[in-house]
Amino acid sequence: MSTAETMRAIRQTVLGGPEVLDEVEVERPAPGPSELLVRVRAAGLNPTDWKHRENGGFLKEPPFVLGWDVSGVVEAVGLGVALFEPGDEVFGMLPYPYGAGSHAEYVTAPARSFARKPASVDHEQAGALPLAALTAWQALVDTADVRPGQRVLIHAAAGGVGHLAVQIAKARGAYVIGTASAAKHDFLRELGVDEPVDYQTTDFAEAVRHVDVVLDTIGGDYRFRSLRVLRPGGLLVTLLPSGATDFIEEADKLGVRAVEMLVEADHAGMNAIAELVEGGKLRATIAGRFPLAEAAKAHALGDTGRTTGKLVLTLP
Repeated sequence: MSTAETMRAIRQTVLGGPEVLDEVEVERPAPGPSELLVRVRAAGLNPTDWKHRENGGFLKEPPFVLGWDVSGVVEAVGLGVALFEPGDEVFGMLPYPYGAGSHAEYVTAPARSFARKPASVDHEQAGALPLAALTAWQALVDTADVRPGQRVLIHAAAGGVGHLAVQIAKARGAYVIGTASAAKHDFLRELGVDEPVDYQTTDFAEAVRHVDVVLDTIGGDYRFRSLRVLRPGGLLVTLLPSGATDFIEEADKLGVRAVEMLVEADHAGMNAIAELVEGGKLRATIAGRFPLAEAAKAHALGDTGRTTGKLVLTLP
């Protein structure tokens, strides 16, 4: 049971499978200058969570508390915060990758990591959005500047980032091609995908041509194969940067462009996402809801790689 000085959190002390996650009582944080203390009402999960749980990733060795998505209520503000006050409902992404910690009852983060939660959705819906929606926004809008009529190919279009990227691309007026298994094609069409491609039976690199922008959410050989579908001068944005130069060099040879990106906490981006939500143009599909204490079950489902949309942890 949490107290005025403590809180519940999902922490791990070793790397491994979902079984390494424990619900523990830890010290409640306090906001520093320019920070908010947010009482978490919902926190999304993303593939980066299970990857960090298993191999440490950017966070290296535990102990640590995972989670970058958050929707909740401002409990207290630090010195100099002018945008928010206690009682405000906010949602946002903790600074990636070192700001993890939203899978807990409270979290602190820079005030400008947040935006006001759209009034039209609940905390579960808002908590599912930040990291995945910001990733899609920064890739398609900030980096690719997708414009009306452009052809956009989105890999894993039914996944967490993918299904939000589809909606953002459609809001920009793009013609959207999305890869997914045939069983998910009806879902893709509901999102607005113009041309679903079954990656299990069709080689997208042979079936798709003259694409302006590719969003690569898979990595591996997908990034190299995707270069072949771009029109001259087209752009591939991969969300799994490796630091290798052969991928960029291959793009140069083919007369196309390629960039690697990691998502960044972004107040302006969160406001843009909130505007899309309020305008009815963006909504997360929630594949499963789990109370905080059942985080390990959520991770086990995420490990399958077969979920449609987002998984969310909920707190009363």
